[in-house]
Amino acid sequence: MTEENLDNHQPANFAPFISPNPVTSFNPVRRYPKIDKTSFISPFSSVIGDVRIKDNVFVGPNAAVRADEGTPFYIGSNTNLQDGVILHGLLKQFVSVKDRAYSIYIGNNVSVGHDALIHGPCYLGNYTFVGFKAIVFNAIVGKGSFISYNAAITNGVRIAPNRFVPPGADIDTQEKADRLRRVTEEEREFAREVQRVNQEFPASYQALFS
Repeated sequence: MTEENLDNHQPANFAPFISPNPVTSFNPVRRYPKIDKTSFISPFSSVIGDVRIKDNVFVGPNAAVRADEGTPFYIGSNTNLQDGVILHGLLKQFVSVKDRAYSIYIGNNVSVGHDALIHGPCYLGNYTFVGFKAIVFNAIVGKGSFISYNAAITNGVRIAPNRFVPPGADIDTQEKADRLRRVTEEEREFAREVQRVNQEFPASYQALFS
């Protein structure tokens, strides 16, 4: 393996913004993010407040994970939040997972593509794929579903497991959600490949920036 000249490469000068939430009338206690040591939070990204990030999670550059209003957030193992992803939640609106309330709950092995918006209250099940610039707000998305680019899922809908949301679709009623077809093997394989690539990034970027 060869390396280019790295004289101008100074990774120590770049860091993510990891902070407790500010004290407000609605969130009077400062809570710090809890980030597994095997996960990687990229430079120029932010993680704020009561956020639990499990093992081998990759958070890309310019992502904003902001639990300063709705809280807490949970991000499961092997999940990736790509460049420009936004996580934020409405105050005192929750999804329930194992008898615990979350503003945002993202399961294991989830991929959230560039510039997508995940706005609580919402739940993304394990192995969900969310495409570029998609919006998930006030929704529950079942395990293994595939949300295409520019799609929007809103208004309290529930997406059954392994369902495909077409590009640009506006799924804002339960009737629309119930008509969605199942994910094909080709779509499932695409999501698996995105997972495979992104699961290498936490360790490789930690090695680069160490």
